[in-house]
Amino acid sequence: MRIEEIFHQPSPPHEHPCWDDPILPSLLKRILPENVFNAIQPDLTRLGHDLVNVARPLAAQVRPATLTNYNAWGERIDNLQTSEGWRQLTKLAIQEGYISTGYERKFFEHSRVVMFAKCMIMTGDFHVIMCPFGMTDGAARLVELFGTDKMKAEVFPRLISRDPAEAFLSGQWMTESPGGSDVSRTETIATPTTSSPTDLGPSYVLDGFKWFSSAAEGNLSVALARTGDAASGSRALSLFMVPIRFQSFPTPLSNNVHIHRLKDKIGTHGVPTAELSLNSARGWLVGGLNEGIKTITPMLNITRIHSAIHSIGSLQRCLSIARSYATVRTVAGGKLLQSIPQHMETLANVTILYAALTHFTFGAVSLLGKSECGIATKEEAARLRLLTPTIKGFCALKAATAMEECMAALGGQGYIEETGFGRLIRDALVEKIWEGTIDVMALDMIRAARDDFTIQSFCQWASAIVTLSPIKSAQVLQLQDAVEQLPSIFEKSANPLLPRSLIILLGHVASSIYLLEHAMWARQHGESTAAVDWDRFSRWVDEGSLKAAMSAVDLVGAGMEDRMEINQAHVYRAKM
Repeated sequence: MRIEEIFHQPSPPHEHPCWDDPILPSLLKRILPENVFNAIQPDLTRLGHDLVNVARPLAAQVRPATLTNYNAWGERIDNLQTSEGWRQLTKLAIQEGYISTGYERKFFEHSRVVMFAKCMIMTGDFHVIMCPFGMTDGAARLVELFGTDKMKAEVFPRLISRDPAEAFLSGQWMTESPGGSDVSRTETIATPTTSSPTDLGPSYVLDGFKWFSSAAEGNLSVALARTGDAASGSRALSLFMVPIRFQSFPTPLSNNVHIHRLKDKIGTHGVPTAELSLNSARGWLVGGLNEGIKTITPMLNITRIHSAIHSIGSLQRCLSIARSYATVRTVAGGKLLQSIPQHMETLANVTILYAALTHFTFGAVSLLGKSECGIATKEEAARLRLLTPTIKGFCALKAATAMEECMAALGGQGYIEETGFGRLIRDALVEKIWEGTIDVMALDMIRAARDDFTIQSFCQWASAIVTLSPIKSAQVLQLQDAVEQLPSIFEKSANPLLPRSLIILLGHVASSIYLLEHAMWARQHGESTAAVDWDRFSRWVDEGSLKAAMSAVDLVGAGMEDRMEINQAHVYRAKM
């Protein structure tokens, strides 16, 4: 039999990345003012078509970057070359305003929602472009807040530019071999040096080695370096802007920065991630001396939101493929997959999870927009601080498993690289590590909750929403009970076994509150999705493991010392 004579599965139709999504249009309609929602619709429509027709075909042209350290004469050149597909996607993202929208603030406090909505639907086709762009976003915010006048005049406009010929990309150099996420063990040293008229701030030279440096193709980076005694840990770190492909420095690389090698990673192959040595590299102080951790915090908050958006954007694309496939794939008896109850049950459960993560994340995005425009209340600022590490850790934990369900929904076809699941899942797995694992996020969440005000204000906000529910269902009452127990649970957060279970519990509670808020809005406004939205909330509380999360907190909260001992016996061979 010839290949032309066998059955060929018809390809699934292309969905519009925004308007065919079952969650995003309704969410945007709720959280944006009507005039803003109406204003962005043509742009989102155009962007969706561009993603399908322009960006998606570039996928095959994205390849791992290459590095040539020396030329034929033994001269150090460190020539880093990214693929044509990656360069084209970078150009498209800059022109699209992947970052600019958030800083132009055309829609004032709603600009971040508009920006991240576009970022989310771009995620599936842009090969982790959020990595360099998320760090560039964070760097722009640092310059806006803490930069010198010269940085604001010369660097800031290029960090947020829509012109690929002018735009700067920024990396973020923090990770070093001794500490990983623990920057208190930073070995890089910064030494004051004589300033010149071209300097953008107080000038230093940096010497050290950065072990995991993404966006190595960037024009500059922000880097932590030690400006005090090593015994002082993170209290003796300062933040610097380090130029590389920048100003008078020649390309491909200069300023005494050497690329030791590129990382061979599980995923994110399009992103050049490098081991870098700084050999008296010139840098300029950003923020106060020995205040590096305080200074870099706004950047970390932004990159963590980008991380959550990448998790849910990757899940969105996987779910779109699986949903579309079910409309064309027939099984025994000629039935379409979309008519098979068990198949729809699986995809519905994934969609409910996706809805919970999306509403939760955009709740934090809305707070970020208010904060940056200076109109967030004290309570909203505290809620943003609490939820930022929570969405990052919770989305990374939940999204990848759901993406695997979408892959399996296509059977063997899903396991073929061309369908895209392999790349999407591999790339999304980095979010379990980049900017901190869920355990690191849990500890940061605990730090955010140290003052009673933060938890009390969160619970007051959550209780107010629950109280407004016109239906006192079992799920509403269960959620209310969980909210009421949170303050007493957080009082036990000194227990070293509790943080991970607690961040998962807070993720379930907060995402349930946002789903309830949306369901009530849909019912009140007579939305066509009202019945589905209420069922989504109810099933997320019933089947989304809120009860299991509560039980896990109770379980690890008791007998900590005994549990630690038995845990070691589980992990390592018990002595006879």
